[in-house]
Amino acid sequence: MFSFRVALCSLSLLVACAGPPSNVASSPTSAPLPAAQGYLPTEPIGPIRAPFDMPQPTRPSIPAAVFDIRDFGAQEGGTVKATSAFRQAIAKASAAGGGTVLVPPGTWLTGAIHLKSRINLHVASGAVLSFSQDFGDYLPPVLTRWEGQELYGYSPLIYARDCEDVAVTGGGKLDGRGAAWWPWKKTQHTAAKQLYDMATSGVAPEQRVLASEGGLRPSFIETLGCKNVLIEGITLTNGPFWTIHPVYSENVIVRRVRVETVGPNNDGCNPDSSKNVLIEDSFFSTGDDCVVIKSGLNEDGWRVNRPSENIVVRRLHGEAGHGGVVIGSEMSGGVRNVWVTDSEFIGTDRGLRIKSMRGRGGTIENVFYENVRHQGIRLMVVELTTFYGSSTLVPKTQTPPRIQNVHVKNVTARGAKQAIDIVGLPELPIRDITFENVNIVAEQGLRCEDCENVRFERTTLSSPSGEAFPTEDVQSRRSAAPSSGR
Repeated sequence: MFSFRVALCSLSLLVACAGPPSNVASSPTSAPLPAAQGYLPTEPIGPIRAPFDMPQPTRPSIPAAVFDIRDFGAQEGGTVKATSAFRQAIAKASAAGGGTVLVPPGTWLTGAIHLKSRINLHVASGAVLSFSQDFGDYLPPVLTRWEGQELYGYSPLIYARDCEDVAVTGGGKLDGRGAAWWPWKKTQHTAAKQLYDMATSGVAPEQRVLASEGGLRPSFIETLGCKNVLIEGITLTNGPFWTIHPVYSENVIVRRVRVETVGPNNDGCNPDSSKNVLIEDSFFSTGDDCVVIKSGLNEDGWRVNRPSENIVVRRLHGEAGHGGVVIGSEMSGGVRNVWVTDSEFIGTDRGLRIKSMRGRGGTIENVFYENVRHQGIRLMVVELTTFYGSSTLVPKTQTPPRIQNVHVKNVTARGAKQAIDIVGLPELPIRDITFENVNIVAEQGLRCEDCENVRFERTTLSSPSGEAFPTEDVQSRRSAAPSSGR
């Protein structure tokens, strides 16, 4: 059992204030290595003792050689594009067997950056990597995944495909300058429907080429099919779409990052059909969810059939997002083994949110949400629903998703609209949910519809006036007849 040790703290002092679980050793802060050693952090990563089997994450293995972008013609100042300099530096580093591509202090303008195996893109303290707002700088199209469907679209700002041992590190800032892309949120429906029609009619991903202005926005950092990924120390602001997006990736470490963004669909970190992922000691203030776990959309998610599994989120501070930690709604490949611990969410819409809908299929199971503190939650502290609405397209089937084995323990909340909301489907209830040592003050208490085996132990739900809301174990609470949705 872990003792709850997260305290409300200054946003800039999160790592110092959010203590580790009682059985995880705290590690001293360390500076980046000197250039001769490759600029990779060496601070030990505390052991993971999750309630499921998961290997200890390890940082990538990258040679010590350093390739300074200035040696390849990059000009500081933020007005002359350094895209070619990045391309040349990465190519030379790759030919030499790998190394660090160094972005020194100053402002550097660039288009898309494509990493290769055994490359560390190190953005030094005092450096600002400013991304071009010319959409042509993110062409030709590359294989990517947009809201759970494969296509060839605009390149992510930083992209790695089928690589091993890749990293983005340093104390610098990456500015996605996403405001140029954000208006596409209002015009993307045509392209999104075209993509869905292609996916459901069996068009091969190689033939789903959708890279036109006003269409589908790219992610900020995307690793697709990669092993041994590290993103550490950097600050990311205002990407076009999802911020950190590991897809089909394994052994992924995201730590000590700061994500500050206000754009539409600007999630903080989106593990997507990825395995053995650690997200820790980070700050998220986002235009959408802070951390949100995905695994594919409907038919295309079933075709790929790769779950997200073994995801650990610890010592996270989130605010101003739609959700603290969210699963779905694109979860058709399945999500299992998620552990969120020793974290706090202040001013988000929700704390834990698991969302899906008819047409998704798939199963979400074995979710552990422990030792989490909430303050000023705008909607629900915990929401589990399979009646989520689709904002982009309507599923072509009624295949129901499954949510089961969710455990909420040692959780507090002060100031919320509603404490707990659980809404399943008449034909497939949400089941096997436990709340233990939970204390929530909210305007409304508990709603539980179409659910089975929901249990409460040492759980108190009350209003700001002190009035207690009822909680009782639910063996089965079912609607009278199936519904077509809400």
